[in-house]
Amino acid sequence: MKTIEKIKFVLVFAISILFASNTQAQDTTTSKNYDQGFKMGIGINAGYAAHDPYKLALGADTRLQYDLSKRYSITLTTGFTNLFVSKVDGSDLGFIPAKAGFKAFVWNDQFYVMGEAGAAFAVTNGYHKTSLLLAPSIGYATKYVDISLRYEHYNDFVRLNNNGSQGKGVGQLGVRLAYGFEL
Repeated sequence: MKTIEKIKFVLVFAISILFASNTQAQDTTTSKNYDQGFKMGIGINAGYAAHDPYKLALGADTRLQYDLSKRYSITLTTGFTNLFVSKVDGSDLGFIPAKAGFKAFVWNDQFYVMGEAGAAFAVTNGYHKTSLLLAPSIGYATKYVDISLRYEHYNDFVRLNNNGSQGKGVGQLGVRLAYGFEL
């Protein structure tokens, strides 16, 4: 009986050493093939505002990205966006977004999904609200070009309901095209 226990112990010990050496080899290979670091992207974006009184959205932004690994990055984004009204009697809404996000590359190290959250600071004359901003997106990135499709929701900005009353929550479906470079 003790012989069987010794054989089990030796097998478990050998398998543990095998897995430990494989894990170490994989870690050193990954660190040699990929450099963590910062990237900067300067982009323009355009979109369709999904709620009245707004119709179109245009803006520009700057994104700082830190690559945690080959597949995962964290981001900080800011810029300026303007939502244009659909009717002559309304006022456009300009705001400065400040977002933090997480980007995960899911296919061929170029296609990604990303989620961002932050605040949108209105800078329009007479309207100075701050809104919660949530923005899921999908995109494609190369060494220098980043193009993405996203939905942005501004939880606290005023919109017009179908019955003419005011409500809260404005969204836009937008496209972003950016030039990126390593820092």
